[in-house]
Amino acid sequence: MSSEKEAALATVPNDSPTIFDKIINKEIPSTVVYEDEKVLAFRDINPQAPTHILIIPKVKDGLTGLSKAEERHVEILGHLLYVAKVIAKQEGLEDGYRVVINDGPSGCQSVYHIHVHLLGGRQMNWPPG
Repeated sequence: MSSEKEAALATVPNDSPTIFDKIINKEIPSTVVYEDEKVLAFRDINPQAPTHILIIPKVKDGLTGLSKAEERHVEILGHLLYVAKVIAKQEGLEDGYRVVINDGPSGCQSVYHIHVHLLGGRQMNWPPG
């Protein structure tokens, strides 16, 4: 079993502060590639592709995963995807990239603060997972 899968299965979803909250608060260092008033994007410390960036909202607002989305989250969800496109261009991923949102234990979500994975710099395979 992969360590990511093990972590996802061992994590109990809750609204407690996560590692991402600590990164937002600068308690844990990260390599930031993009930041605005709504989101923070940084390089994944365990990259699954030459370019692997995590994009997170600065305010969780109950949005621990995509399955928890409510109508009030529409703007931030759209902003996360738009920022993924902006960063992909900034990173030189003109040939394509993949955007992934893991949700829940079976979706291999291990941090319960919604986040978008931007993966690129190599040929992606299909089917994923």
